Amino acid sequence: MLSESLNTARLGRLRLGAALLFLLLAPQARAQSDAPEPAAADLKPVPVFSVQSGFVTFFEGGTPHLGPLVTPLLLVPVGDKWLIETRGTLESDLAPEPGSPGFKGSLESSVDYLQLDYIANKYVTVSVGRYLTPFGIYNERLYPIFVRDLQTDPLILGIEAGDYGAGTGGMVRGGFDVARGVELNYAAYFSTNSTVEHMESDRAAGFRAGVFLPGPRLEVGGSFQHVLQDERKNSFGFHFAWQPAPLPLDIRAEYARSYDGSGYWIESAYKLSQVPVWRNTMRHFQVVARMQQFYVNPEVVEEEGDSGGFTTNTNMFEFGLNYYFRDDLRFVSSYGRQFAPQGGNENVWTVGMTYRVALPIGHGDIR
Repeated sequence: MLSESLNTARLGRLRLGAALLFLLLAPQARAQSDAPEPAAADLKPVPVFSVQSGFVTFFEGGTPHLGPLVTPLLLVPVGDKWLIETRGTLESDLAPEPGSPGFKGSLESSVDYLQLDYIANKYVTVSVGRYLTPFGIYNERLYPIFVRDLQTDPLILGIEAGDYGAGTGGMVRGGFDVARGVELNYAAYFSTNSTVEHMESDRAAGFRAGVFLPGPRLEVGGSFQHVLQDERKNSFGFHFAWQPAPLPLDIRAEYARSYDGSGYWIESAYKLSQVPVWRNTMRHFQVVARMQQFYVNPEVVEEEGDSGGFTTNTNMFEFGLNYYFRDDLRFVSSYGRQFAPQGGNENVWTVGMTYRVALPIGHGDIR
């Protein structure tokens, strides 16, 4: 996940960009060949179309919610310096209505991002359009249904992603080496207020910076955002991610604080490929655990009735078990328990399937 995020942060070397993205999104589609690999200068980027889909059922306090979702993504390189990228979401929350048969709900659609990137050099990329808010790591790197290990959202997602999870305006981002074995990645942005349907955003400005150590495969960083409308509130946060080389283990954590409240989550995911028994079977399994807390701002609760979507301090723990049939198809499940001192205790179960596919469009030298 860390190497993926750094590729995204830097967006460097567009001649290899589409090929790397294709390899990342659809390694199963690579053709096998004994022919020598072409030189980097001979690689020609091609557009890539990807779709992530899933059907996840949530049981919140005993009430089932059916969640079908489709997320198409398109990457279009233009020459050596430009890249158009966009992702949309079609989803629904179907739940039973008292006194009526079946499940009821409506289809919701949104444009997650639609941006034009200019790769000035290997240190700087400039983006304009609608982009994912680069606050913390969850909103940008872990939110897609196929990437996340637990299907429920962190309690602090409303702080780091805001109401819309995206901004409309401009962003500068990149990365560079600050010392041997130390890399710095950064993103700074300004967003205007947008009321366009499915593409809403707030007027805000902010930045995120992270230090990545390739040796231990560890990243730490921080984020800040100032909203330039309504309450003009500030938000700040810290993130941590580690993939120890000897183990198939991901450890991630975030902390965020704003006027609405504060909280944190810490999550670990372990692939059972190193279990010494039944290796051919166990390597398909992944176990996940997450602990999180959210602390409300009493002033917001008193004035507005809720704080970040909560009316009381809330704790939650979750355990998950995922099974990978293939790299692109998996079964997901989890159990969680939510605790609130003033009521709202409930069990949260999830079970479902996720799938992804990625295809090059046109012809190129991807092998």
